Amino acid sequence: RMAPTDAIVSVAGVSRVYGRKVAVDRADLTLSRGRILGLLGASGSGKSTLLRAISGLEPVDAGTIAIDGRIVSSPGRAVPPEARRVGMVFQDFALFPHLTVAGNVGFGLKGRTDRDAAVAALLDRVRLADRGRAFPHTLSGGEQQRVALARALARDPAVILLDEPFSSLDGSLRAEVRQELVQALRDSGASAIVVTHDAEDAMIMADDLALMDAGRVIQTGTPQDLYTRPTSI
Repeated sequence: RMAPTDAIVSVAGVSRVYGRKVAVDRADLTLSRGRILGLLGASGSGKSTLLRAISGLEPVDAGTIAIDGRIVSSPGRAVPPEARRVGMVFQDFALFPHLTVAGNVGFGLKGRTDRDAAVAALLDRVRLADRGRAFPHTLSGGEQQRVALARALARDPAVILLDEPFSSLDGSLRAEVRQELVQALRDSGASAIVVTHDAEDAMIMADDLALMDAGRVIQTGTPQDLYTRPTSI
């Protein structure tokens, strides 16, 4: 068992209710430092709602969420997203089309005297050192995604949250982008939660898996645990 100090994100008994619909139902989840956690489940299982709660975009109706030992969500209390040390990578990457790659990555570093050096180091980390002057529309899907990751890393987050990062890609491109993203995450040493409905994505990317169904986390463990000893068909 991990020591509690290894937990970078701790979700304890979290529920989120919309009217009569229970979107997240007493969920428990732990992300350990430096690991990638795959949050896997069918559409409507509550995984994106839980991710939004961790990021601070959704309040919780029960339970607590702690990031790096500090409680950031409890009923009636929520630390705003920008004060949580979370980095978000959205489905569509959400890059600014009018800014260069360097401009996108440096967006959250305004006012820092070492901004140029910091941007250069981040681009190096995601293996895009030579693309700083390029504009997003000239990049491949995988390159755009790594720019989005570099921008998320720029604010030195405790955790990176990725919501369905490959949903707009298919086939060989999907496999290629996934490989590039996993490599970039590993190189950065980031702790990350990846939401996906695709079991293959989850199995290949994640160190640990949490399986959600109808708002509940029904099984957690390594990909091998879940594959060889599933609690649910």
